Amino acid sequence: MNPGFFTPLLLAIVCLLALPAQAQTARAATVIQRSAPAPSPATPESRLIEVYRLTGAGQTREALQRAESLVHDHPNFQLAQLVYGDLLTTRIRPVRDFGDVPATLASGQGVQTLADLRHESQMRLKALRERPPAGTIPSQFLALSPRNRHAIAIDASRSRLYLFENTPQQLRLVADFYISVGKSGIEKMVEGDARTPLGVYFIVSNLDPKSLSDFYGSGALPINYPNVLDSKRGKTGRGIWLHGTPPNQFARAPLASDGCVVLANPDLAFISRTVEPRTTPVVISPRLDWVTPHSVQAERKPFEDALAAWRNAKSSGDIEQLLRFYTPDFSSFGKSLVEWTPALRNEVDKVRGKSIELKDLSYLRWTDNADTMVVTFGEVAHGERSGPTKRQYWIRQDGVWKIFFEGIIG
Repeated sequence: MNPGFFTPLLLAIVCLLALPAQAQTARAATVIQRSAPAPSPATPESRLIEVYRLTGAGQTREALQRAESLVHDHPNFQLAQLVYGDLLTTRIRPVRDFGDVPATLASGQGVQTLADLRHESQMRLKALRERPPAGTIPSQFLALSPRNRHAIAIDASRSRLYLFENTPQQLRLVADFYISVGKSGIEKMVEGDARTPLGVYFIVSNLDPKSLSDFYGSGALPINYPNVLDSKRGKTGRGIWLHGTPPNQFARAPLASDGCVVLANPDLAFISRTVEPRTTPVVISPRLDWVTPHSVQAERKPFEDALAAWRNAKSSGDIEQLLRFYTPDFSSFGKSLVEWTPALRNEVDKVRGKSIELKDLSYLRWTDNADTMVVTFGEVAHGERSGPTKRQYWIRQDGVWKIFFEGIIG
């Protein structure tokens, strides 16, 4: 293999990894090895990254062998096929960029397909280059209960889904995966806008792939879009799922869905086997903010004080004091505050003289142009063994936390 033919492809890899174009080859290869570690030797993505690493290190013969093995095992992995083709091409002529195919082949739909594959390659490498700092968690996860055995956070800016296990010590990052979002990007507003919603959601079910068309691949995990905050803001649409890909397509372009979050079938299958419907939160963010668990504890203190005051007010049986915690535009499954107050009064009467305990408490924060908290707990009167599972949505107005939704969810 002619090293001169290989050099432009190396420079393309260097550019993808955001290194200076004038970096020396030996130096570039060293940085590539540090910047793009393979998270697991078994995944197709990590095998592709290893091909990149070997190419960047000048080990093109081994890179070609690895690429050939990868496309043999996953013939529908279009990006891997593209890289394999480039490595084969370096045997006979210089390769100027990823997907350096003759102009006669890169025409019509092929132009867009090639652009999509280059974009996919950039996003995969970007996410691996910009790894979350060790020991950090997304800032939205203020507190999770033991019932929340797992949690999912999606970073649209990196086309990445991060899966966490909720251990007794803290959240632990289990794995992360490349994902696709809506053709028109993020921040869904209306049905049919081909955008992926932003916010705090929960997986509501796990659909059997046998009940779905091949388009959804290895299955689907619907989320509860529109959530209460979405509906309050007038957002419309439905059927937002985490789902797989058709059999002939390993992955989709970073911007390719009608609003769903799309993963490769092996990745979706792993997540489906791992998470639990109803209790698994899914945060979809334009860009995740990674913070230390210690800083999260400091952030949640003001809200914990407000929640404790609400609990004490309800335990006291003072309905007028309790109603001060609710916003004037409060709604509970279509009932206004006035319409819902008799039900609240009835709850207070039933537990009068007994303190309220909040079991399996979790709360997740969402901040955009407003600061909101999604709170889930079991409400149990002292001396009772069980009680309803409730969800509240709080909003901070003029520095004060108040409730704009409350309802029983189980």
